[in-house]
Amino acid sequence: MLLGVDTGGTFTDFVFINEAGVHIHKVLSTPNAPEKAILQGIADLGIDDKSLRVVHGSTVATNAVLEKKGVRCCFVTNHGLADILTIGRQARKELYNLNPPTKVPPVPAELCLETGGRVSAQGELIEPLTEKQITLLLKDINELAPQAVAINLLFSFLDDEAEKRLEKAMPADIFVSRSSKVLAEYKEYERGMATWLNAYVGPLVMSYLERLSQSVKASSISVMQSSGGTIAAEQAGEQAVRMLLSGPAGGLMAALHIGQLAGYERLLTLDMGGTSTDVALLEGEISLTNEGEIEGYPVAVPMVDMHTIGAGGGSIAYVDTGGLLCVGPESAGALPGPACYGKGGGKVTVTDANVYLGRISTQYFLGGGMMLDKAASDQVMESLALELGCQPEEAAEGVIKLANEHMARALRVISVQRGIDPRPYALMTFGGAGGLHVCALADALGMKTAIVPINSGVLSAFGMLAAPRSRELSRSLLGQLSTDLTDDIEKGFASLVNEGQAELVAEGLSAKDIQVKYVVDLRYVGQSYTLPVPWEGAYSAVANFHVMHKSRYGHQLDLNVELVNLRVSLSGEMPKPHLTMQSPRSLGSDIPFETDKGMRIYQRKKLMSNDVIHGEALIVEQVATTYLAPSWQCEVDHLGNLILSKLVT
Repeated sequence: MLLGVDTGGTFTDFVFINEAGVHIHKVLSTPNAPEKAILQGIADLGIDDKSLRVVHGSTVATNAVLEKKGVRCCFVTNHGLADILTIGRQARKELYNLNPPTKVPPVPAELCLETGGRVSAQGELIEPLTEKQITLLLKDINELAPQAVAINLLFSFLDDEAEKRLEKAMPADIFVSRSSKVLAEYKEYERGMATWLNAYVGPLVMSYLERLSQSVKASSISVMQSSGGTIAAEQAGEQAVRMLLSGPAGGLMAALHIGQLAGYERLLTLDMGGTSTDVALLEGEISLTNEGEIEGYPVAVPMVDMHTIGAGGGSIAYVDTGGLLCVGPESAGALPGPACYGKGGGKVTVTDANVYLGRISTQYFLGGGMMLDKAASDQVMESLALELGCQPEEAAEGVIKLANEHMARALRVISVQRGIDPRPYALMTFGGAGGLHVCALADALGMKTAIVPINSGVLSAFGMLAAPRSRELSRSLLGQLSTDLTDDIEKGFASLVNEGQAELVAEGLSAKDIQVKYVVDLRYVGQSYTLPVPWEGAYSAVANFHVMHKSRYGHQLDLNVELVNLRVSLSGEMPKPHLTMQSPRSLGSDIPFETDKGMRIYQRKKLMSNDVIHGEALIVEQVATTYLAPSWQCEVDHLGNLILSKLVT
């Protein structure tokens, strides 16, 4: 028995699979105590079996960083480097702004501590770590009384002895995060940020997972990582920084799985929930990046390569001081939520605009399980229209168009701005609100095909069950790539594999079933940035790097190639959730639909394979709604996916 759970800003989604089939469910999230919504969903689904396996996408780490509500944390580094996180890379968002706003440093100055234990760039000892220094450091920590400590010594990825001594000396009740374990790579600022983020949210994640494990009756609880694989809950707290894109990674795993089954591997994905929208590009596999960021902070641990914007069904529309209509990034969230939820929301949201325009059926919202207050949507829309000096319908259409433009711009960021033409791709939309905007977004990018997958409203939760247990490990090893370096490379890879296998075997996997991928980060001598290249030997890696560099940047150079990092990806495939084949409709029978104020409404659960619907129409289901625009048609495939095609006019 499998249960996938995705905790979002507005709704918590459930996909439960047992012998009877697939069951889906949504409940409003409880942000202050996310486990309450999970327990409510489990009770609603009637699950009471200790053989249950739970895979969970959590927003605890993400929300703590976004809201700046992590724990009190000390940052420990070498003498002279206390300001390293404050100084950063000195990058400015506005290059010519001579008076940029002052940024609050990630760690207050009084919590930044210095000590010995410094090594050189070659791993040679420069300043030893003495017992006196450890005693003085512990005295400061006891006085400051932090809940967590982040240890980031210079070049610790070459020699981590001093970091380990400091970790061992820390009080037992303090969460300790050391850089040589979190991210054993060069670039002291990025390594330091990852180590601090891990300590900043680690105690919160551990506390939450402990409460969840004690409350939920299950044989195992796993947590989705930002890289698209799962990790056991009891190990996840120590690697909290790897959970910052926990939920969105689940959506991509499901999109990849369902896209392959449906015959579409080249996808642009759009996951639109209540609070935010995530977009990504898939080419038969999920791309990872080590250059992600959250709230302006670099996150150098592997995470799915996606772009996120503050646009969702709950995004609030307002008129700015210049009299212009704006949408987002502020969201109404779960409480009070959009005005139509009837929970006190007094501002127009994207959801309210869709309700006003008749694109969300008040009768079938959440399968009829949640009644919407259309009068409340009408009231706030009329107020917005009065501010804009237009008719309410024009105001509602303006809100939708502006939200669509925000999302279309995000889709261009991960396609057009990378030199990729989106038109040959299929646009796969999911999340509770994705289907409402799919046709408009495909039109905006000139795309002719779109997909609204089966169970699209809870696809991230579905993806949790399609994800393998995995580990992404890395270590810096700098030097010109040649056969002389091969022995060091093989030893480095072997060490990483042994570490990853030990963790996965502890989760119940067999060592012989663990798949391993080897990658090296390469660059031309003198460059700052690298490209990841599969490792099949030095000669092959250099040749592939030249080809990749020319493909990415349009040229290759007659320079030596330098090795920077070793990376291994270990995964043990889990049984993927089964999708039931859909039967075709018998000849001569019509597709059942209803009409509401001139709009045809089809219930998705009554659709069958090969059914064809021409827009304008609504296709409603328990957890989502698809708006089929007038110039589009929809065909149901053999798995129940909605394949949308642009009609030729």
